[in-house]
Parts: sequence; C-alpha cells; structure tokens
Amino acid sequence: MGIFWLVVLLIGNAFFVGAEFAVISAKRSQIEPLAEKGKRSAKTALWAMEHATLMLATSQLGITICSLLILNVSEPAIHHLLEVPLGLLNLPEQAVGPVAFVITLLLVSYLHVVFGEMVPKNLSFSVPDRAVLFLAPALVWVSKVFRPVIWVLNSLANSVLRLFRVEPKDEAASTFTLDEVQTIVDQSTREGLLTDASGALVNALEFTTKTVRDVALPLDRLVTLSASATPTEVERAVAKNGFSRYIVCDAEGLPSGYVHLKDVLRIDTDRAAHESTAPIPAKRIRQLVSILADADLEDALAVMRRSGSHLARVITPDGTTTGVLFLEDIIEELVGEVEDATQRRR
Repeated sequence: MGIFWLVVLLIGNAFFVGAEFAVISAKRSQIEPLAEKGKRSAKTALWAMEHATLMLATSQLGITICSLLILNVSEPAIHHLLEVPLGLLNLPEQAVGPVAFVITLLLVSYLHVVFGEMVPKNLSFSVPDRAVLFLAPALVWVSKVFRPVIWVLNSLANSVLRLFRVEPKDEAASTFTLDEVQTIVDQSTREGLLTDASGALVNALEFTTKTVRDVALPLDRLVTLSASATPTEVERAVAKNGFSRYIVCDAEGLPSGYVHLKDVLRIDTDRAAHESTAPIPAKRIRQLVSILADADLEDALAVMRRSGSHLARVITPDGTTTGVLFLEDIIEELVGEVEDATQRRR
C-alpha cells in the first residue's frame, strides 16, 4: 500500500505543478476564441486565469501536502522491501536501517523531482494552452472544495504583500507595452516565425513614437500658390510639379488653405473661359485644420480623419505656423513610399 500511495501522491503532485504552470503560461488570446464557441473547459480555464492568485494558492497547498506525505507513506514500504537484500550483504543489523533510509530518500527524491515536478512543469511550458484546458477544471473544483482554507491562506499572503506596499493582483498580466511588442517582433523575425518584408509591422510600431514635428514639411519646402492664383496657374503648377494639392498662402505668406486639382476641374464648362483667368473662388479653397507640432502622429491622424482634411497647419503652442502636415506623409510612415497619382500620370 505504501508503493500504491507513493504513485498516487506523485500523480497528485504532478497535477498541481502542471496546473500551476499552465494557468500562468497559457495565453488568453488562444483560450478566448474557444470560450466564445461555448467550450466549457475553455470558460473554466479563463476563470482560473482571471483568479490566478487563488489558483496558485490551491496549487501550493496541494504540492505541499503531497510533498510532505510522499516520504512518510513510501519510506516504511521501501524500507521493508530493502531489508532482505541488504541483509544478504552481511551488513550489521544496526546499519541496515540507516542504509535503507538513505536509499529510500534518494529514490523518492528522484521520483518526486523528476516525475512530480520537472516533467509536468516542462509539459505545461511546452503546450500551455492544451494543458490549461485539461488541468484547470479539476484545479478550480479543488479550489472550491477547500475554498475556506485557501481563502484564508491567500488573504494572509496578500496582507504580507501590502505590508511591503505591493498591491496584489488576481490575474496574470496578459497585455504588453510597446517595447515588449517590439521585442516580440524582433525575436520572432530572428527565429523565422514572422516575415515583415514590406516593413509595415516595424513601421507601425515606430509610428506610435513619432510626433507631428518629425513628419511635417517646413514652410520653406512647400510649393505654394498665392490667394489670387487662377485655375490656369493651378494647371501650370500641376504640369510643373506633379502634385495634386497646393497650399494657398495669404498676404503674409502663411498657409491659409489648400486647393485640390479636382476643385479646379469642377468649374462649370460654360464659365471656364472666364474663370480660368479669374482668381480661384473662395468656396473652392479648402480649410486647414491646426495641429500642434508636438502632438503624437497618431493623434494628428485621428484629427485629420475626423475633419476629412488631407492637409493640416502645424503650429507651436504660441500659435506660430511652422509647417504643413500631409496625410500622404503620415501614411508613408506606415506603408512606405506613396506616390501622388498625378505624379504617376504626368
């Protein structure tokens, strides 16, 4: 019976060790889709992951009890089995007991460490998603059976943490910072698990760290038109530069709006001859939204999307205009070089 209980306790210890590491190692992103499909074990696994400290307390209680009992129940049986062969070695009677105890201790420790600890731990690390689906339901059931004891132990542990000004958490962290995501992408690329030939993924990560100032064009690099520019001048600018959008400057030379080539093409055919030599009507000039130079690029993108504007005036906190931000340049930060359709066709 001692050998039988040794096997039972080793299995129990292996269960608690495997369940503990499975709850910590499993990823919510792999379990949540199964839970949404109605899989009961996945729902239980998610609950266990959301109450990680409770599950750890249950596992530690189970591991401690199994570890304490393993030697107590197995030593008498193994000692008894070793008495006969040790007696055949003509050892002194008083030496048989200590030698049998040492052999039992070494054997049980080996079985405990290898089959009760390392094998289930490595298994849970290797296939955490499958392990948590298989082990979490039983672990949750044990936690409910011994809930009063586990709750007391967990509360005492959390109280000790609070004494050191550490706030306990019930759920294992399942989110990542930008730097952590960057590290994951780099490591996955090196291992050949991720291919980013276009660089779009890396660009997306770097995009969140850039500001409007990094992308905006300064005033001295802009191709502009005066407020009195005519549709004919717009056509000439398109033919010369190949851009479809042009900044319109006021009398002080500062951006006041912009005009798109199609705004000029919308002029009625009947009035084309007259309006081609007259200044562009004010209603044809689009307004520029203003964005701070130190604003995050993703915030600027959101503002431009809400306003429906492809260009924005870049200003400092005191209202000084320093440049113009083009939606095209923002997109290039994500997907690479983008050519103006007019440039491709001219």
